[in-house]
Order: sequence, then structure tokens, then C-alpha cells
Amino acid sequence: MIKSVMVMNTQGKPRLAKFYDFQPVEKQQELIRSVFGVLCGRADNVCNFVEADSIFGPGTRLVYKHFATLYFVFVFDSSENELAMLDLIQVFVETLDKCFKNVCELDIVYNYSKLHTILDEIIFGGQVLETSSIEVIKAVEEISKLESASNAIALVSKSVSGWRSR
Repeated sequence: MIKSVMVMNTQGKPRLAKFYDFQPVEKQQELIRSVFGVLCGRADNVCNFVEADSIFGPGTRLVYKHFATLYFVFVFDSSENELAMLDLIQVFVETLDKCFKNVCELDIVYNYSKLHTILDEIIFGGQVLETSSIEVIKAVEEISKLESASNAIALVSKSVSGWRSR
């Protein structure tokens, strides 16, 4: 099971932190700081897999990928495959690239809800749902269409009710 997904910049500021098992906010912040401490101390030429027993408990591993100014980190238990998790990070980043046309840190900051929607289409409740970025993009576009239709209906109903009261 995936325990956590984190996206943080090279200064350690979390841009996304999603925990799939309950953690109090203080504990989440402590875990994020610990993960960043491990990542920033690693050389660029070492592998992207880290045993995270001391941070998250026994049997926990961490896999990360560094793109430009962002670290994408997945924390998972021994039931998941390390290479599959590394590939899942790649799928997540490719999907973000397709949605935001070459994703950067500002896209993540200003499109927080879309980022969560994309992540929820890939992983839900700590389980992998979809590994195809094309399918994820289709689902996100459908959700966006439904949201715009819902907003349009809300605007129309307000204008119609205002017209009727005259």
C-alpha cells in the first residue's frame, strides 16, 4: 500500500503532501522534514530508493525522482514493487506535463485542486487505480466539463430567478 505522496521543492517546502493513513498535522510536518533531510543529503548519482524504516516504521520504503526544482516522493510498504512505484512517479509527472504543458512549480501551487484530481485518478486510498496517463487525462477532462456545466447551471438559475422576481 502507498502510505504517502509528497511533492516538495529543493528548499523543502511541501507543494503536495497526501497521507493515505491518518497522521496528525504535526506528525505530517515532522515526516515531511525528515524526508527532505534524507533527500537533500543524497548525491545525484545514487539510486532513488531509500529504506524509510526510521521515518515511517518497519517495512517502509521511499522512492523519489528529482525534476528541475521539485522532488516527487512516494512512500510505500513492502507489498509494493519499487520499480513499479518509480514508474508511477513517471506516469504522474507525464500526466502533469500533458495537463499543464510542461509543468513547473507554479503550476502546482496555483492549480492545487487539479493536482489533487489527477493524483486521485492515479491513486486512491493508497491503491493504484490507473497507470495510463491518457486515461487519467480523459477522466480529468470529463471532471472539468462536469464542473463547468455545473457552474453554468448555477449561473443560469441565479439569473433566471432574478428575472422572475421583477
